[in-house]
Amino acid sequence: MSEQPTNTPAEPPLKGHDCIHAYLRTLDGSPGVYRMLDDQARVLYVGKARNLKARVSNYARPNGHSARIARMISETSSMMFLTTRTETEALLLEQNLIKQLKPRYNVLLRDDKSFPNILISKSHDYPQLKKHRGAKKEKGSYYGPFASAGAVNRTLNQLQKVFLLRNCTDATFEARTRPCLQYQIKRCSAPCVGYVSTQDYDVQVRDAHQFLSGKTTQIQESLAKEMQVASDALEFERAAALRDRINSLTQVQASQGINPQNTAEADVIALHQHSGQACVQVFFIRSHQNWGNHDYYPKLNGEEDSAEIMQAFVGQFYSNREPPRMVLLSHGLDAPDLMTQALTDKAERKVEIIVPQRGEKSELVSGALRNARESLARKMSETATQGKLLRGLAEAFDLPEVPQRVEVYDNSHIQGAHAVGAMICAGPEGFMKNQYRKFNIKGEDLTPGDDFGMMKEVLTRRFKRLLKEDPDRQEGHWPGLLLIDGGAGQVSAVREIMRELGVNDVPMVGVAKGVDRDHGKEEFHRTGKPVMALQRNDPVLYFIQRMRDEAHRFAIGTHRAKRTKAIGATPLDDVPGVGATRKRALLAHFGSAKAVSRANLADLKAVPGVSEKLAETIYGFFHEGT
Repeated sequence: MSEQPTNTPAEPPLKGHDCIHAYLRTLDGSPGVYRMLDDQARVLYVGKARNLKARVSNYARPNGHSARIARMISETSSMMFLTTRTETEALLLEQNLIKQLKPRYNVLLRDDKSFPNILISKSHDYPQLKKHRGAKKEKGSYYGPFASAGAVNRTLNQLQKVFLLRNCTDATFEARTRPCLQYQIKRCSAPCVGYVSTQDYDVQVRDAHQFLSGKTTQIQESLAKEMQVASDALEFERAAALRDRINSLTQVQASQGINPQNTAEADVIALHQHSGQACVQVFFIRSHQNWGNHDYYPKLNGEEDSAEIMQAFVGQFYSNREPPRMVLLSHGLDAPDLMTQALTDKAERKVEIIVPQRGEKSELVSGALRNARESLARKMSETATQGKLLRGLAEAFDLPEVPQRVEVYDNSHIQGAHAVGAMICAGPEGFMKNQYRKFNIKGEDLTPGDDFGMMKEVLTRRFKRLLKEDPDRQEGHWPGLLLIDGGAGQVSAVREIMRELGVNDVPMVGVAKGVDRDHGKEEFHRTGKPVMALQRNDPVLYFIQRMRDEAHRFAIGTHRAKRTKAIGATPLDDVPGVGATRKRALLAHFGSAKAVSRANLADLKAVPGVSEKLAETIYGFFHEGT
């Protein structure tokens, strides 16, 4: 691909239709991607075209546009172009740029998290069954995606009851000398202490693979035969255990809801629109099993049609995910053939995109559409309630306007150790969890337990970044209200910090526990105003309490994670070339990090997986200067 010159037309600067028209003479009929920018060089819109000149000439016409497109054209002060070899390449580039730049006039997929899988590892004689999220680097068989961590955990819980596979790490497995609790509650066959042979464990692993591949009937028949043989042999305890495994298998199938007979692998995507808002439901069908669903609420301008929304959603959804063999849609796309080719190229195998009209596939889409409709109704109801609470917040504290973003800060530490700061956000749609931030306290000169000092560091880092990244406050990341956990002293300290940064127009309120520190008697502190309180039954008070408790929960969780990581740290973490695998090998061989540090060079070379050069590096690290 190549980027064409993007020189702005001669002075005086042109805008709108005139600006767009001036670019026509620089364009040809190549496919590519175009960007429309405002007078601050902010990207307004990203689009792709089979013929760039033809597409841009449409925008150059003064009439025939929707209100949204007309507004976008009127704000356009410059354009950028990237030519590509094919329209399919242009489509993929367009979706990547939309996700990266988040243009105001594009349909945006706001929640872009990865989905978890179930992994049966292959790196050990007794494979581990576990949840996996992220890049598939570990050797093993992956099954997924599942719609949520909860869906994976429920399935894993039942699979452990059925197949008795271990879920412990390799290091824990090697260190066991007696069975753990998982064996006691009949969720593991205790291979760590030899209670099951390699051959029998392999059978359990094979059955788990079969189940996750959709071959559940064969497993149930096999278990039923084993149970009958055990019963005939008067081995009633073994027969009862097999009966329990069959029951657990049935529970897994029941918890998955509708399991299609004729659809082995598909994503079911359904769209429902109402009052300028939309919900997209995605159901994951794998191995004839329903592995859960997830709802999305794309950011719209209120004038998009269903084909435009679905086209944007499908493109962005699969930009960093492997598409299944079949994608079932409730509505057609703007360019179905182009999207089919793009997904096929990405997956390196055939991908079908279907809008089913009858049969089982149509029923799957209808079910997803019903969920989308119900989810959007709930979301709109919650948003209305949230909007009312934000308006109540503005009235209670005499704010100049209703805040669209409330930030709450909290610190967590134990006598100054493992100190962290935390920020949570709430807005018109509730808690904005993708905007939460954690801050590892880095101040070398802080007195342990100095909450004022920690708050100063957190707010300084937060607002310095805001001033750098969004000085004009156009991106929606500036808070309309700060809630500080503390009284007049904390508010005064925070106000001083903000003055030093030159930020004097962000309202802030300190939330103190009040008389007897009783929940419900909170006092609110504001600069230059008397202390106030809210009625105990005021919904705004409950809203503030929820936000403060959420900040406290997030701060404590972050602190615990940091403390746990520190507890598990060893001097081996700092040795160059020693990763997780070699660290496990060294600890297994010597028993402790201290023993590794005292080992001689010959003993280090004897550790499996440790080369002569690495052994010298480890020895030198612990014996430098001796």
